[in-house]
Amino acid sequence: MKSFNILLVFLVLLVSCKNKQNASEESQNVQIERDYASFGKLIDYKGAIGSEDMLDQFQSLKEADTLETKFLATVTDVCKSKGCWMKLNLKNGEEVMVKFKDYGFFVPKDIEGREVVVNGSAFIDNMSVEDQKHYAKDAGESQEVIKQIKEPKKTFGFEADGVLIGQ
Repeated sequence: MKSFNILLVFLVLLVSCKNKQNASEESQNVQIERDYASFGKLIDYKGAIGSEDMLDQFQSLKEADTLETKFLATVTDVCKSKGCWMKLNLKNGEEVMVKFKDYGFFVPKDIEGREVVVNGSAFIDNMSVEDQKHYAKDAGESQEVIKQIKEPKKTFGFEADGVLIGQ
Protein backbone atom coordinates (compact mmCIF):
# COMPACT_ATOMS: atom_id res chain seq x y z
CA MET A 1 0.00 0.00 0.00
CA LYS A 2 2.89 2.32 0.84
CA SER A 3 4.39 1.79 -2.65
CA PHE A 4 1.03 2.56 -4.25
CA ASN A 5 0.78 5.88 -2.34
CA ILE A 6 4.29 6.87 -3.38
CA LEU A 7 3.49 6.03 -7.00
CA LEU A 8 0.28 8.04 -6.81
CA VAL A 9 2.09 11.09 -5.36
CA PHE A 10 4.75 10.79 -8.08
CA LEU A 11 2.12 10.72 -10.86
CA VAL A 12 0.29 13.75 -9.41
CA LEU A 13 3.55 15.72 -9.27
CA LEU A 14 4.44 14.71 -12.82
CA VAL A 15 1.08 15.82 -14.20
CA SER A 16 1.14 19.12 -12.27
CA CYS A 17 4.68 19.97 -13.49
CA LYS A 18 3.65 19.20 -17.07
CA ASN A 19 0.69 21.61 -16.82
CA LYS A 20 2.91 24.37 -15.40
CA GLN A 21 5.40 23.85 -18.23
CA ASN A 22 2.62 24.13 -20.86
CA ALA A 23 1.25 27.28 -19.21
CA SER A 24 4.74 28.76 -19.18
CA GLU A 25 5.20 27.98 -22.90
CA GLU A 26 1.83 29.58 -23.73
CA SER A 27 2.71 32.80 -21.91
CA GLN A 28 6.08 32.86 -23.70
CA ASN A 29 4.31 32.61 -27.08
CA VAL A 30 2.12 35.59 -26.23
CA GLN A 31 5.19 37.60 -25.30
CA ILE A 32 7.10 36.48 -28.41
CA GLU A 33 4.25 37.70 -30.62
CA ARG A 34 4.78 41.17 -29.16
CA ASP A 35 8.59 41.16 -29.45
CA TYR A 36 10.05 43.09 -32.34
CA ALA A 37 13.59 43.61 -33.58
CA SER A 38 14.17 47.31 -34.22
CA PHE A 39 16.02 48.83 -37.19
CA GLY A 40 16.66 52.52 -37.86
CA LYS A 41 14.90 55.05 -35.64
CA LEU A 42 13.43 53.53 -32.47
CA ILE A 43 9.65 53.34 -32.93
CA ASP A 44 6.70 51.81 -31.08
CA TYR A 45 4.18 49.44 -32.68
CA LYS A 46 1.29 51.20 -30.92
CA GLY A 47 -0.82 53.37 -33.18
CA ALA A 48 0.12 51.52 -36.36
CA ILE A 49 -2.74 51.12 -38.83
CA GLY A 50 -3.41 47.88 -40.70
CA SER A 51 -2.34 47.17 -44.27
CA GLU A 52 -5.91 47.41 -45.59
CA ASP A 53 -6.30 50.90 -44.13
CA MET A 54 -2.91 51.81 -45.57
CA LEU A 55 -4.05 50.80 -49.06
CA ASP A 56 -7.03 53.14 -48.67
CA GLN A 57 -4.58 55.91 -47.67
CA PHE A 58 -2.40 55.23 -50.73
CA GLN A 59 -5.41 55.33 -53.04
CA SER A 60 -6.31 58.79 -51.77
CA LEU A 61 -2.80 60.19 -52.51
CA LYS A 62 -1.83 62.08 -55.66
CA GLU A 63 1.66 61.88 -57.18
CA ALA A 64 3.07 64.95 -55.37
CA ASP A 65 1.54 64.07 -51.98
CA THR A 66 3.30 62.51 -49.01
CA LEU A 67 1.76 61.15 -45.84
CA GLU A 68 3.59 60.62 -42.54
CA THR A 69 2.26 57.37 -41.08
CA LYS A 70 2.99 54.06 -39.39
CA PHE A 71 1.49 50.77 -40.50
CA LEU A 72 1.67 47.01 -40.03
CA ALA A 73 2.03 44.58 -42.95
CA THR A 74 3.60 41.31 -44.07
CA VAL A 75 6.87 41.20 -46.04
CA THR A 76 6.43 39.67 -49.50
CA ASP A 77 9.94 40.30 -50.85
CA VAL A 78 13.26 41.71 -49.67
CA CYS A 79 16.50 42.70 -51.38
CA LYS A 80 18.58 39.52 -51.57
CA SER A 81 21.75 41.52 -52.10
CA LYS A 82 21.95 43.45 -48.82
CA GLY A 83 18.46 44.05 -47.39
CA CYS A 84 18.26 47.60 -48.75
CA TRP A 85 14.52 47.45 -49.63
CA MET A 86 11.46 45.32 -49.01
CA LYS A 87 7.97 44.92 -50.43
CA LEU A 88 4.95 44.70 -48.15
CA ASN A 89 1.53 43.20 -48.85
CA LEU A 90 -1.40 45.60 -48.61
CA LYS A 91 -4.56 43.88 -49.91
CA ASN A 92 -6.01 42.68 -53.22
CA GLY A 93 -2.50 41.81 -54.45
CA GLU A 94 -1.27 45.39 -54.02
CA GLU A 95 2.22 45.94 -52.64
CA VAL A 96 4.27 48.86 -51.39
CA MET A 97 8.00 49.25 -52.05
CA VAL A 98 9.77 50.29 -48.84
CA LYS A 99 13.20 51.91 -48.93
CA PHE A 100 15.14 53.13 -45.93
CA LYS A 101 15.79 56.79 -45.21
CA ASP A 102 19.22 57.87 -46.49
CA TYR A 103 20.15 54.16 -46.76
CA GLY A 104 20.90 54.60 -43.06
CA PHE A 105 20.02 51.01 -42.20
CA PHE A 106 19.15 47.68 -43.80
CA VAL A 107 16.93 44.77 -42.79
CA PRO A 108 17.76 41.03 -42.71
CA LYS A 109 17.46 39.28 -46.07
CA ASP A 110 15.39 36.36 -44.73
CA ILE A 111 12.25 38.10 -43.46
CA GLU A 112 9.72 37.18 -46.15
CA GLY A 113 6.42 36.25 -44.53
CA ARG A 114 7.23 38.15 -41.33
CA GLU A 115 5.10 40.90 -39.84
CA VAL A 116 6.65 44.37 -39.78
CA VAL A 117 5.71 47.82 -38.58
CA VAL A 118 7.14 50.66 -40.67
CA ASN A 119 7.21 54.34 -39.78
CA GLY A 120 7.85 57.11 -42.30
CA SER A 121 6.53 58.73 -45.46
CA ALA A 122 4.06 57.20 -47.92
CA PHE A 123 3.93 58.48 -51.50
CA ILE A 124 3.00 57.56 -55.08
CA ASP A 125 6.00 56.80 -57.29
CA ASN A 126 6.43 56.55 -61.03
CA MET A 127 9.15 53.89 -61.11
CA SER A 128 11.44 54.06 -64.12
CA VAL A 129 12.26 51.04 -66.28
CA GLU A 130 15.85 51.14 -65.02
CA ASP A 131 14.76 51.10 -61.37
CA GLN A 132 12.30 48.26 -62.00
CA LYS A 133 15.06 46.20 -63.63
CA HIS A 134 17.46 46.99 -60.78
CA TYR A 135 14.96 45.85 -58.13
CA ALA A 136 14.04 42.75 -60.16
CA LYS A 137 17.75 41.84 -60.31
CA ASP A 138 18.10 42.44 -56.53
CA ALA A 139 15.10 40.15 -55.98
CA GLY A 140 16.81 37.37 -57.94
CA GLU A 141 14.45 37.44 -60.93
CA SER A 142 15.50 35.67 -64.15
CA GLN A 143 16.86 37.56 -67.16
CA GLU A 144 13.64 36.67 -69.01
CA VAL A 145 11.53 38.48 -66.44
CA ILE A 146 13.90 41.46 -66.38
CA LYS A 147 13.81 41.80 -70.20
CA GLN A 148 10.00 42.02 -70.11
CA ILE A 149 10.13 45.31 -68.17
CA LYS A 150 9.62 48.00 -70.80
CA GLU A 151 7.48 50.80 -69.30
CA PRO A 152 7.51 53.02 -66.22
CA LYS A 153 5.11 51.80 -63.57
CA LYS A 154 2.98 53.68 -61.03
CA THR A 155 3.74 52.19 -57.62
CA PHE A 156 3.12 52.80 -53.95
CA GLY A 157 6.32 53.93 -52.25
CA PHE A 158 7.37 54.31 -48.64
CA GLU A 159 10.51 55.78 -47.09
CA ALA A 160 10.93 54.26 -43.65
CA ASP A 161 12.92 55.89 -40.88
CA GLY A 162 12.18 53.04 -38.48
CA VAL A 163 11.18 49.39 -38.83
CA LEU A 164 10.06 46.78 -36.32
CA ILE A 165 10.28 43.13 -37.42
CA GLY A 166 8.16 40.56 -35.59
CA GLN A 167 10.15 37.74 -34.06
